Amino acid sequence: MTLQFSLGSSLPDSGPTPCAVVGVFEHGVLTSAAARLDVACGGVVKRMVESGDITGKAGTAVILFAPVDAPAERVVVVGLGAQKGFDAQRYQKVCLEAARAVGRLPVESAVVHLAEIDVPGRDIAWRTRTAALAFDHAAYRYTATFKPKDAKKTPELSAVTITAEAAGERGLVEAAAIATGTRLARELGNLPPNICNPAYLADQAREFADRRVNVECEVLEREEMEKLGFGSLLAVARGSANAPKLIVLQYRGGAEGEKPYAFVGKGITFDTGGISLKPGAGMEEMKFDMCGAAGVLGAFVATVELDLPVNLVCVVPAVENMPDGSAYRPGDVLTSLSGLTIEVLNTDAEGRLILCDALTYTGDRFDPAVIIDAATLTGACVVALGKHATGVMSKHDDLAAEIIAAGEASLDRGWRLPLWDEYQSGLESGFADVANIGGKFGGAITAGCFLARFTEGRRWAHLDIAGTAWDEGRKGLATGRPVPMLVQWLIHRAGQA
Repeated sequence: MTLQFSLGSSLPDSGPTPCAVVGVFEHGVLTSAAARLDVACGGVVKRMVESGDITGKAGTAVILFAPVDAPAERVVVVGLGAQKGFDAQRYQKVCLEAARAVGRLPVESAVVHLAEIDVPGRDIAWRTRTAALAFDHAAYRYTATFKPKDAKKTPELSAVTITAEAAGERGLVEAAAIATGTRLARELGNLPPNICNPAYLADQAREFADRRVNVECEVLEREEMEKLGFGSLLAVARGSANAPKLIVLQYRGGAEGEKPYAFVGKGITFDTGGISLKPGAGMEEMKFDMCGAAGVLGAFVATVELDLPVNLVCVVPAVENMPDGSAYRPGDVLTSLSGLTIEVLNTDAEGRLILCDALTYTGDRFDPAVIIDAATLTGACVVALGKHATGVMSKHDDLAAEIIAAGEASLDRGWRLPLWDEYQSGLESGFADVANIGGKFGGAITAGCFLARFTEGRRWAHLDIAGTAWDEGRKGLATGRPVPMLVQWLIHRAGQA
């Protein structure tokens, strides 16, 4: 359940609240809200600055309990760092740290006075949206398949008021929709693979469509895909007892007859690597290999929640990659839906094999204005870009620029990698039209080049989210990326930003 957001205009020195959040820069520079609150409670903030208890360093948070004469029962004073050079990234970091500090308190609501802080190049709607999304992200708890050890009925944050002028309302509306989509993506990613299998994803899509009059859902089963010629996707599915699904969602928010935008998401609900078996250590994280599917489903839901005036198609090939006696093998030659033949050199390069058929199907059936796919496709992208940036690949400079701009606006950032024809030679095969892996180097790029062969003549971009879709470690959770980036891109396309 997402947080409830509201816009408030109350000053820090008026109106009771369980918790208020204000900011202080380094060298004792108080924000307007912090200064007003300081006056209301007899100068306690300035005294703590002078004593060194409040430093203002970015990422710090000091909690004042029951300050005298303050209407707030608790005040969280979050450090903003140096005033000079304060930017969007630091603003988001500060909001996240404040949200984590509030999340540790037994409060059900909070009033946040951070949107008043000037962020160069960002308007009030952006500041309210970013603050709200930071609080929602920090408030997320995964409890779907276990009960937390702390079973005490302690209050949890459920409502946040962001103080800002009326123009900030648009930011809260966008935040609520993006938070809903992001939470869906995170929950799908975090669920164990014995629950979140291809049939489960299909059921979630159907249930959402059933609740919306302008959304339709269709699920193609194995038999129909066999008739249509999904030879590449079905090969990956052969080793699993869980039947593959091709999930197709359509949202009609734009003009009738207007070409849709299309999102395609890799839905490998568990990836053992197949016959090219992965190492056992860390294999449990391969439940996250469907985060591309989760991301495009979350972006679809957020788009519908926002009622954006666009037509949107979301296609999810949902498959499990398992090794058994029926599994496909290295050396197999597959015939894809496009008619191109593919030599399998590694069964652990399976994501591109389901995506290529899904991309062909999406292009042929819907003739979309743009196709964007999202996939946890390559470890090579993580090596290249780490955990901070999504790899963005496209042969269309303007489309790549649009996506990267959307990432900057939403702080769900991406970085462009090349798709030069010189890399295509790494996919040459002596036994088929193309091999499913390239050489030793540039693995993220050659994977993108493989997909490019199935999107010829179309405006298409590929997002490799292998580094950004989840946090590593035994307690690492899905991040919900690239929902904010994709939704922001559609907001721009709809002319609403």
